[in-house]
Amino acid sequence: MTETKFRDMSGFSTLDDFLDEEGIREEVTLRAVKSVIALQLQQAMKAQGITRAAMAAEMETSRAQLNRVLDPEASNVTLDTLSRAARVLGRSLKVELV
Repeated sequence: MTETKFRDMSGFSTLDDFLDEEGIREEVTLRAVKSVIALQLQQAMKAQGITRAAMAAEMETSRAQLNRVLDPEASNVTLDTLSRAARVLGRSLKVELV
């Protein structure tokens, strides 16, 4: 049996400190944001009874592109595409620099 070794985390007071130390904070944050947006779009589609085919047609895009929008792991989606998806559902996309 292989023994699992854990890293000493006592030097980190927050998750952000750890992510900064690892150099992955921005990547992790962007993936989390994309996951939340994808989930919100899926929930709105379900609540409004909109199928993927109908959604893609309203967005004037392909089902393959819509699948990337709705895939929490897909990071290669433009803001324009996310904004069009939001508009179809009567929502808007808000992006800000902090």
